[in-house]
Amino acid sequence: MSQIHVRAQPGDVAPYVLLPGDPNRARYIAQTYLEGAREYTSHRQLLGFTGTYQGVPVSVQTTGMGCPSAAIVTEELARLGATTLIRVGTLGGATPSVAPGDLVIATAAVPNDGTTRQMLGGAPYAPAASFEVVEASVKAARAHGAPHHVGLVMTEDAFYASTPEHARLWAGRGVLGFEMEASAIFLVAAQRGLRAACLTACSNDIGDPQLVPDEVLAAGVDRMVRVALDAVVTLATNDAS
Repeated sequence: MSQIHVRAQPGDVAPYVLLPGDPNRARYIAQTYLEGAREYTSHRQLLGFTGTYQGVPVSVQTTGMGCPSAAIVTEELARLGATTLIRVGTLGGATPSVAPGDLVIATAAVPNDGTTRQMLGGAPYAPAASFEVVEASVKAARAHGAPHHVGLVMTEDAFYASTPEHARLWAGRGVLGFEMEASAIFLVAAQRGLRAACLTACSNDIGDPQLVPDEVLAAGVDRMVRVALDAVVTLATNDAS
């Protein structure tokens, strides 16, 4: 049956799903990288598309911004038959060593958000990516020669609350950057028995109020999407064997 927010029927959504926050990015990914892409939902601008990439059925589903929306979408995708979710978005770098346009492949997310706190009743928890998906993503990044970093990210709610001091503090604890959805996606995926990962392109350094030039970010996003899709092909091949 159709879900409350992701208005799709079982069979509309592929087992492998890319999760951009931005509906315009979802449409761009579907139109640029997928063959035979069709829109299966536009409700609440949570645009969703399904097509194929190198013969593998792939969906692209908008999550919206922040953990509350991402948690809803992840739960409803699980009900619609998705099995592997890869967030594709942007993050603010915690340290200058993560250069503009660089790819960050998250191994886990520090949950500095309210959604996972409520879902867990305040219990301590470490939302982590699925090793298989991280491994496939790293392999794809290396094959593409994409500048990339592998490690912790922090998920936060308040975009404008981060400061350079906050960023450097957490960089000293191994955090590579800050984003707004991964912890909720990882938690719901774990609860529902799904695989999940988070790939992000660095859009700016937290100490710099300006985003990187459009062409630099666009190149980083292109590398990110190609890495995510090639990881999906690897996973699909392994799943079929």
